[in-house]
Amino acid sequence: MSAEATADPVPSPEACAPLVPTQQRRDGGGGVAGATFDLKPLNPSSKYVKLNVGGSLHYTTVQTLTKQDTMLKAMFSGRMEVLTDSEGWILIDRSGRHFGTILNYLRDGSVSLPESQRELEEVLSEARYYLIQGLVEDCQLALQQKSEAFDPLCHIPMVTSPKEEQQIISSCSKPVVKLLHNRSNNKYSYTSNSDDNLLKNIELFDKLALRFNGRVLFIKDVLGDEICCWSFYGQGRKIAEVCCTSIVYATEKKQTKVEFPEARIFEETLNILIYETPRVPDKALLEATGGVAGGGGGPLRAGDDEDGREHRVRRIHVRRHIMHDERPHGHQAVFKD
Repeated sequence: MSAEATADPVPSPEACAPLVPTQQRRDGGGGVAGATFDLKPLNPSSKYVKLNVGGSLHYTTVQTLTKQDTMLKAMFSGRMEVLTDSEGWILIDRSGRHFGTILNYLRDGSVSLPESQRELEEVLSEARYYLIQGLVEDCQLALQQKSEAFDPLCHIPMVTSPKEEQQIISSCSKPVVKLLHNRSNNKYSYTSNSDDNLLKNIELFDKLALRFNGRVLFIKDVLGDEICCWSFYGQGRKIAEVCCTSIVYATEKKQTKVEFPEARIFEETLNILIYETPRVPDKALLEATGGVAGGGGGPLRAGDDEDGREHRVRRIHVRRHIMHDERPHGHQAVFKD
């Protein structure tokens, strides 16, 4: 049989009439001008279908609509009556915004989903209505991935007492970074750039909290004894501390200076990440280095950790007690620690 004999017949001009814009088919009162609607079964021999979905016009085939086991297959396989107008448009009382996505999924078995979470939820609602299980699962998976990939909330506990601070740190399985800032502790006036540096410390805290959200617990303390001080904790104990205040001895008066050691703070934050998960000693490594597993380790001293290392807190004080020279040029400045 020739290719011409097996080809699908070309639809009549009436069946392939161009789509009429919705605005031209409606009257001034919001209805359809001069249109009548009838309920009748779809002719199974008809291969071409004109759809009016909530005012959105679509032209497709019965083969596309019946390709998968969905509500549309039941509607267009002749088993259900459909609502049509006098021009042959089959009416579906749903929003037509995402019906093109529905048709593309029926045609290809897959479709590009929108990036917006709101639009994803809208497509999911339409897929559920038309009983398209595959598209429902794709939308649910995309929404789940969006939820896991981005947490819009970053919780920062505010410490109100030393007891509460100890409870938070000891009960947390993550590393902890604490920023203490309390301007009321100052007995002297501030240097000219101290306010700016204090603000920079607070802004850096917010940036680090967002960057390491989920990996490190960040807490704030506004009641402590320091003006600006960072503390770093791992496995329930303090590992390092960066104090950002110093006393400047001017010619006639003392002043408090707030520093912004950004590089040091960032370095200690990265160092604290090694305490994300409990570390298990490598037996082979211990044997090779004469550690406890190899019998080379001696008894633990008081203050040592369980792995035999002495626990020390790294305390970094930025230029404490500085003699600041404000006298005319030629006089030597003196620094005291």
